[in-house]
Amino acid sequence: MTITVAMAGKGGTGKTTIAGLLIKFLLKRGIKPILAVDADANANLNEVLGIEVETTLGDAREALKDGVPTGMTRDIYMEYRLEKALVESDGYDLIVMGRPEGPGCYCHANTLLSRLLDTLCDNYRVVVMDNEAGMEHISRLLARRADILLIASDPSQRGIQAARRIRDLARDLKLEIKKEILVINRVNGHLPPEIKDAADAAGLNLAGCVPEDPLISRYDTEGRPTVELPEDAVSVQALNKIFEGTVFDLFEKPL
Repeated sequence: MTITVAMAGKGGTGKTTIAGLLIKFLLKRGIKPILAVDADANANLNEVLGIEVETTLGDAREALKDGVPTGMTRDIYMEYRLEKALVESDGYDLIVMGRPEGPGCYCHANTLLSRLLDTLCDNYRVVVMDNEAGMEHISRLLARRADILLIASDPSQRGIQAARRIRDLARDLKLEIKKEILVINRVNGHLPPEIKDAADAAGLNLAGCVPEDPLISRYDTEGRPTVELPEDAVSVQALNKIFEGTVFDLFEKPL
């Protein structure tokens, strides 16, 4: 059975870094293969993971609008483009959704992509989906269910409000989500009680906090993949503790 973790959060909360470190966490514990899906229009999960991406599913969708090569059906051509967009790495693969839809009808292309992605996801033990703030991308193209919706926030009232809106939108879209958790990132010192109270008032399930980590800023400045952060980094230690109690418990003994 495939376990799906959907990431969400407003810009600047570090959700993509958290997604990358979740993949690192799972691989170290023998949970694989993993499919990483970058569904953020501002795709940069590949940079966090340190791998190159040449083509996206957005490119595949555009190509289908232009017609298919002679002798190929649309289904076969889209499957070919999907395989071409899949980037293989050690223990996990990455696929990038790419640019959002432009003018014109994409109904047929989206239907094909949705069906192919559903089939593709079944081949993995875990799917980690990094999403933009809205959840519509999941509703349109990806499996409409998630075992965990992990919402990242910063330690601010606006961040908590955005997290609540994301949670509410996921419910309005009737996505099948088994568990919703909140992770507050970039906490300087202790979490202000006002922020904890705001999260409680919004009905958000706070799984834990991640301290501000200067190593992440240094890696970003130097262009180094954040999955290369050492295990004793304060952010890695905090996230590993959160993942142990929220994600790892979903698995039986690793294969």
